[in-house]
Amino acid sequence: MKSSQYLLDTCALIWLVQGSKRLSETVKQELAHASDIFISPVTAWEIAVKCQAGKMVLPLDPAEWFRIAVDSFGLTILPLDYSLLVKSAQLPPHHRDPADRAIIALALANGLPVVTGDHRFAAYGVTTVC
Repeated sequence: MKSSQYLLDTCALIWLVQGSKRLSETVKQELAHASDIFISPVTAWEIAVKCQAGKMVLPLDPAEWFRIAVDSFGLTILPLDYSLLVKSAQLPPHHRDPADRAIIALALANGLPVVTGDHRFAAYGVTTVC
């Protein structure tokens, strides 16, 4: 399914910034021609948590890295309010990661496909691309 709008999960943002081959050439082309590429604010939180836990190392402070990534790729940060966070907690337990559940709720609320390598997103009826 081709879309003109996409929501990146945290891994997809990292892959995009790194120029990783984890994103297919097709997806890279679709992102290059997308009208909008969205990101969740929970992605900034998840990256900061990973850095704090020593699971990820960045060349910059996580907040600065995230800001530069958003600016460099022309991403739009979608608002994530309390009602979506509550909905994310009420989703069926196909996925246990709270950050991914918030991204799933955001995708469902906005009718957006998610760029992710995580096959569990599809269990919620979310269209995924990678």
